[in-house]
Amino acid sequence: MRAVVYQNSLSIDQQQSLIDINLPEPVAHGHDLLVKVKAISVNPVDTKIRKRVQPEAGQYKVLDWDAAGIVKAVGDAVSQFKVGDEVFYAGDLSRSGINREFHLVDERIVGLKPKTLSFEQAAALPLTSITAWEALFDRLKIKTSDSTETGTILIIGGAGGVGSIAIQLLRALTNLTIIATASRPESKAWCQKLGAHVVLDHSQSLTEQFQAQQLQAPQYVFSTTYTRVC
Repeated sequence: MRAVVYQNSLSIDQQQSLIDINLPEPVAHGHDLLVKVKAISVNPVDTKIRKRVQPEAGQYKVLDWDAAGIVKAVGDAVSQFKVGDEVFYAGDLSRSGINREFHLVDERIVGLKPKTLSFEQAAALPLTSITAWEALFDRLKIKTSDSTETGTILIIGGAGGVGSIAIQLLRALTNLTIIATASRPESKAWCQKLGAHVVLDHSQSLTEQFQAQQLQAPQYVFSTTYTRVC
């Protein structure tokens, strides 16, 4: 099977930064699914690993861990999926990545691909969705809409991958007023389309914008990007 790997931590503009090779097709055992990869998603962690983790001499590393695809084979302990299922998942960083035609993944970290999404759309969801969910509901301890909690949350960087998911989760599952930030006109429009009640410009003073629009101070702040202006 074909795969894309790296052998040296080179800048991406260098010809040998990523290499096409052929690898044996893996075999599913235990709880593993063998997935025919249809789409992948590149995340910042992939760039960080490529820059910081140098394979041993003569060895290689396969990157990328977000994927969507079709189950081709299952291990003997698999109970939740069958051959032909369309799935998506964020893979295990301790195992080899997804830049290959076929990939092994533990069924216990896999979900069925939503029928309303293409493979490309589904592959873009796993890591961003997990990050947004854990930040909002595990770390900030925000209550879902079956509670009486009200208030305001400020999402700095609302148009990015994590911010986009966070806005939708908050709008669907909470009673909070959502204030998002973006800087470009198309990014602001995107945040509004996703459900943000108010969109501010994070390239300008947020304090002045809060005051000008008479907005209440947020109970929660979720910063997905760096800004010196507050």
